[in-house]
Amino acid sequence: MKDIKKDPFEEYIKNLPPTRKELGQAWQAAIGLQDVDGLKPSEYLYETAKKNIDGEISVDEAGDLINSYYEGKDGRSEVETRTEEADKVSARIAKILSEKAFTFSPTQYLSIHRELFLGIYSHAGKIRDYNITKKEWVLDGDTVSYGGATELRETLDYDFSQERDFRYNGLTMDEVIHHLAVFISRLWQIHVFEEGNTRTTAVFLIKYLRTLGFDAENDLFAEHSWYFRNALVRANYNDIKNGIYETTEFLEMFLRNLLLNEKHELHNREMHVSGKFFLGHDDSINDPIKLDGRELKIIELLREETGLTRKEMAARLDCSDSTIKRCLQSMVEKGVLKRIGSNKKGEWIILEKK
Repeated sequence: MKDIKKDPFEEYIKNLPPTRKELGQAWQAAIGLQDVDGLKPSEYLYETAKKNIDGEISVDEAGDLINSYYEGKDGRSEVETRTEEADKVSARIAKILSEKAFTFSPTQYLSIHRELFLGIYSHAGKIRDYNITKKEWVLDGDTVSYGGATELRETLDYDFSQERDFRYNGLTMDEVIHHLAVFISRLWQIHVFEEGNTRTTAVFLIKYLRTLGFDAENDLFAEHSWYFRNALVRANYNDIKNGIYETTEFLEMFLRNLLLNEKHELHNREMHVSGKFFLGHDDSINDPIKLDGRELKIIELLREETGLTRKEMAARLDCSDSTIKRCLQSMVEKGVLKRIGSNKKGEWIILEKK
C-alpha cells in the first residue's frame, strides 16, 4: 500500500545539498502554516515552489510568478480568494525564512506581518484598535482572553524588553525550553493583529531561534502547525471552576521535538478541554471537521487503496458516480482530501490532522 500521507517535498529535502534543503524546508513550513487558518495552496503554488527548490527560479521570482498568476482575476469566489491568500503568504514566508536578516524587536515583528499580508489585509503591519474574541475548537467553543486594544503596543514593548534582558546562562535545556514556551505563548496571547497572528508568530519564532543557535527544522511547523496553534491556546486559558488551567506542557513538547529532535507524539485531541477526544471519539480524523457516513466510508476505502476511481468507489458503496463526485468535492473543500495527478491515474491523499 502506498503512503497516503507522503509529503510532496520529502524527496527534494532528502536529496538536496544544504542550501536547497533549506529552501525545501522553508516552503514546507510556509505551506504547512496556512493550515492554522484552514487555507490550502493551489497546485500552481506547489509547481512554483519546486522550480525554486530545483534552482530554476529564485525565491523572489517565485513570489513574482504567484503575484502575476492572480493579476486580473476579478470576481473570485470566497474559496478562490482564500487560495490566493494561501499562495501569496506561502511564497512570502518562504522568502523570509530563506533570508538571514533578523532583528529581535517589536518593529521586526510588525514588519513580518506587513510583509506577509500586504495587499491581502488592509491592516497589514498595523496594531488592531478593537478588542477581539475567537471561538476555539480546542476550548470547546470558548475563547482565550486576548490583549486589550488600548494597551497592545505597551504590552508588546514590555514582553520584548523582558526577553531582551533575559539571560540563558546556566540554565538547563529543560529550563530553556520552558522559558521559550512562556515567552512565545505570551507574545501570541497579545494578538496584536486583527488576523494572521499565529503565522506571524511562527515565522518570528523560527527566525529568533536561529539567533539563539538552534537549528530549528521547519518541517515540524509543516506537519504540526495546527497543533502549534492549539498549544498556544492551551497555554493561555483558564477555567478554574472546571479544573482547567493554563499550561505550556503541550507547547514544550512541540519545542522539544523542534529543537532537541525528541519524538513526542503530538495529537490535537489530547489538548481538547472536554477530554472526549482523548478518551475516544467517533470522529475518525480527530479534528472539528464533520464527515457524514458516506464520506467516512470513502475515507476507509482510500486508506486501503489510494488510486481508486470514482466509478470504483461508487460500485463498492452501491451508489451513483455523481454522489461520489459530490462527496469527494465536499471533502476537498473541507481540507480532508487532496488529489495528486490526473483524474484517471492520480491518487488521493488523506490530509489528517494529528
